Amino acid sequence: MSDEPKPSDLTPRPPGLTFPTDFPIKIMGRRVDDFAQAMVEVVQIHAPDFDPSTLEMRTSKDGNYLSVTATIRATSREQLDDLYRALTAHPMVKVVL
Repeated sequence: MSDEPKPSDLTPRPPGLTFPTDFPIKIMGRRVDDFAQAMVEVVQIHAPDFDPSTLEMRTSKDGNYLSVTATIRATSREQLDDLYRALTAHPMVKVVL
């Protein structure tokens, strides 16, 4: 067994997030009625101060999918994790970034 550091131990790691911070969350799903509104409702459960008028929307090239980006004022890692879990569990959601 060697006490020399592994290469992964020598790789600089980016600094963690400092809270509070503005944090964009991209949510993608099939382009269906009420997708954007449903996503706003989930986001506001975890970030009550989120302003729906700031939601950015983009339709896929063929028009089958919709991506919405909600930029929230994140106050903790736990808040982000809870929001991510809620979004990924939603039946209308395909991907969350």
